[in-house]
Amino acid sequence: MAASFASKCSRVGRSLLGGLGNNLSGLQSASNEVVGNNVWSQQQRTFIQMRTVLKVVDNSGAKKVMCIQALKGKKGARLGDTIVASVKEAMPNGKVKKGKVVYGVVVRAAMQRGRCDGSEVKFDDNAVVLVDKQGQPIGTRVFGPVPHELRNKKHVKILTLAKHIA
Repeated sequence: MAASFASKCSRVGRSLLGGLGNNLSGLQSASNEVVGNNVWSQQQRTFIQMRTVLKVVDNSGAKKVMCIQALKGKKGARLGDTIVASVKEAMPNGKVKKGKVVYGVVVRAAMQRGRCDGSEVKFDDNAVVLVDKQGQPIGTRVFGPVPHELRNKKHVKILTLAKHIA
C-alpha cells in the first residue's frame, strides 16, 4: 500500500515538474534545506512581550511570573526595562503570593543586545527581579549574572545586590 502511494507521488511529482527531468534527488535535498532553515528561523529570539513567562531571580518568594505589559516600548521589553507581571508560581512563605500583580525589571533576556564596544550580550533564559512602584527591589538578594547595562537604566540598587555583573 505504501509502495503504491509512493509510486503515485513520484509520478505526480514528475508530471508536475516536467521541465526538471527525472532528477528528483536534487529537488528533495533542496527542499530539506528549506525545511531546515525554516525550523531555525522559528527559534529566533524576540522581545519580552505579553504572556512571556519569566524566571524570578531574587528571594522575594516568587518563582515564575508572566508578563502582562511591557512599560515603555511598542514591541516589548529588553534588558533593563520594567514590566508589569502576574505571579504564576510562588513559595508558600514568601513575601509575594501567587496571583499578585507586580512590577519587575528584566535582568536577563534571550534576545541579543549590542554594546558600545561592538560586542553583543545575550543570555540562555529570560529573568526578572521584582521591584515596587518606586523601583526598589522587593528581595534582598539577586541570583546569577546581571548585565551592567542596568546602570544606564538607573537600577543601581539591583547591581549592588548582584554577586556577578556581566
